[in-house]
Amino acid sequence: MASAEPVKVKVFIGTMFEIGQNTGDRAGEYQHWYEKYWKDAKSIEVPGALKPVHCNQDGVCGSVLGMGKVNSSSSMQAILLNPQFDFSQAYYVLSGVAGTPPSRGTITDVSWATWLVDYDLGHRWAPEEGEPGAPVFIPRKGYEAYRLFHLNPTLVGWAVDLSKDVALQDSDSARVYRMRYPDAAAQAAPSVKTGTHMTGDTFFHGPGLSKEAQHIAKLYGADDYLITEMEAAALALVINRQHGTDRILSLRGAVNFDQGNPNETTQQHLDPAPGQTAGGFAETVSNITLVGAPVVDRIVKDWSVWQAGVPDRKAR
Repeated sequence: MASAEPVKVKVFIGTMFEIGQNTGDRAGEYQHWYEKYWKDAKSIEVPGALKPVHCNQDGVCGSVLGMGKVNSSSSMQAILLNPQFDFSQAYYVLSGVAGTPPSRGTITDVSWATWLVDYDLGHRWAPEEGEPGAPVFIPRKGYEAYRLFHLNPTLVGWAVDLSKDVALQDSDSARVYRMRYPDAAAQAAPSVKTGTHMTGDTFFHGPGLSKEAQHIAKLYGADDYLITEMEAAALALVINRQHGTDRILSLRGAVNFDQGNPNETTQQHLDPAPGQTAGGFAETVSNITLVGAPVVDRIVKDWSVWQAGVPDRKAR
């Protein structure tokens, strides 16, 4: 019997975790995407991937890849190499929640990455072993080809154009929590932003490491550090080795600040008392899909234009 033709993937949406079921309970990163695109889709098992892949008849596919660089990238590679799929012309939306520095963003913001930077590839030492106040990081030679990725500016521009007017959800608890921070960006209403997404398996936290993340971004010539997350640079590396990076988007929603407010220590912020968390998680995971879906839908709707590559934005 002849084998079935592989699924021609137009857009692949990769999230990192789901809290419970794919639908009908508290939503994590995958649920809103699942309910929009795959509620009636069959699960496709992929050896080596954390979770099954779902695909609809329009060629929109997605999966939960796992948290952290190794976990997520091993799933991504297994899916990319599986003969059940044809990724030769696919676009990618790498989607999840994240943290943001209060000087540049706020809770329930949604951000498109302009650059992906790996936080971990370099040399570090204890602050007391270096010059007082100086950075405690230097890059290591040999990692130049995969410590950062400049995402396709035309594709990012399309994403911003298509999502900039989306009405973002917010919550009363998030509004109250923002006021703990003196920064204008932290106190602002949520919006769609762009900037560098910093990928680190270490859940780095506090003003000192936030400053270090910005130092690394500028050291590498990237845009301002805006998002801290744990997967995107590793996923981009796996995709790049098969298909390049021209069709990759990284989309993150901020559910926490990367440091405490001036009246709490970093440890207090990481281990808050009951009722002292930021709030806004449910609104943020909803916002991510609200912001990302117009891009997915445009690619599918105008596939004849997008199939061969990212069109000039004048094509709008």
